[in-house]
Amino acid sequence: MSIQIKVISREVSEYLWRSGKSVSTAESCTAGLVSAAIAALPGASSYFRGGIVAYVNELKTQLLGVPEELLEEKGAVSEDCARAMVKGALERLQTDYAVAVTGYAGPGGGPEAPVGTIFVAVGNVDSIEVRELTGDDGREENVTRACTSALQMLLEKLKNDFPLAEE
Repeated sequence: MSIQIKVISREVSEYLWRSGKSVSTAESCTAGLVSAAIAALPGASSYFRGGIVAYVNELKTQLLGVPEELLEEKGAVSEDCARAMVKGALERLQTDYAVAVTGYAGPGGGPEAPVGTIFVAVGNVDSIEVRELTGDDGREENVTRACTSALQMLLEKLKNDFPLAEE
C-alpha cells in the first residue's frame, strides 16, 4: 500500500471518527484495496462496516442490486454502474457513505472502454459523485491510482459535509 494511500486513509479515519458516520465499499477492479486501506487503522470497526468485492457482473447484480438491464445497456465499466454500486452498498451494508470502483485495470480493456478506464464513485443518500479515470500505466499503477482517487474523493466529501470536523 502506497504512502499516499496511507496518509489519505488516516485523514479519512479522523473525519469518520469525529463525525460518527459509517462507510462501506463496493469494489470490482481494485479487489478490496480501498477496503483494506480504510480498515488498516486501529479503531476502523467504529466506522467501517464492510465491503463487497463484486468482480463479475452476476455478483454486482446479486450482492449490490445493480440492474441486469443497466449492465447490458451501459456495461460494468460505466458511470451508471458505479452509481448503482454506491447505492447498493449504502442500502445493503447500511452505511452513511459508500465508495465504489469499477473499471479495466489491465492488461486488457473490454467492449465498453479501453484498459485504464476506471469509474470511481463516492456518495450518500443525498448525492453521488463519479469521476472517470483514463490512461494505462500498467495494472498495479491503475489500481493504485483508482484507490487513491477513491479515498481522496471520500475525504473531499467528508470535508465538505463536516467542515468543523477539523477543529
